[in-house]
Amino acid sequence: MRIDISTINDSQNLYQILSLQQKNLPHNISKEEAIEQGFVTVEHTLDILKQMQNAEPSVIAKHNNEVIGYALVMLQQFKTFIPVLAPMFQMIDQIDYNGKKLSAYHYFVMGQVCIDKNYRGLGIFDKLYFKLKEAYQNKYQLLITEVAKRNQRSIKAHQRVGLKTIHEYSDDRGEVWEIMIREFRNASRQ
Repeated sequence: MRIDISTINDSQNLYQILSLQQKNLPHNISKEEAIEQGFVTVEHTLDILKQMQNAEPSVIAKHNNEVIGYALVMLQQFKTFIPVLAPMFQMIDQIDYNGKKLSAYHYFVMGQVCIDKNYRGLGIFDKLYFKLKEAYQNKYQLLITEVAKRNQRSIKAHQRVGLKTIHEYSDDRGEVWEIMIREFRNASRQ
């Protein structure tokens, strides 16, 4: 089976991302599936995805010209666009890492990663992150993301590709989040 990993180069891919996202939101899957397979939290609009894409291309996995996985790149200029992410961006402004605030680093947020359930377990998650690193390691110091602590499948997958938890916090709904980072360049020396 041939799976192509690339940055997005066709706006049609954005519609396929939204479709895959819908299939993996907590209200569209069972609680059991959310625990066993993971889930995505943020529901993007086409307009926001287009703006994010224009700022910095995201990474997708395709099989037979169909998007079967994605990793969304979100720059800090979008921190007010998605209310559920506001607490994370506030934390980024407050958390110290290697002697300075996270927000002082040149970073991007991995805004969401998702793999179609029919393609899980094939290493696609790792390949998406490898492509992110390949595409952005010379441009950014850090990749930052957050994962709901109850989404243990996602936390373990992120740890597997080199992310580490540097902070936990609870939002106003009681959800506990782990803020995770991956250094692309030695952030302690920059």
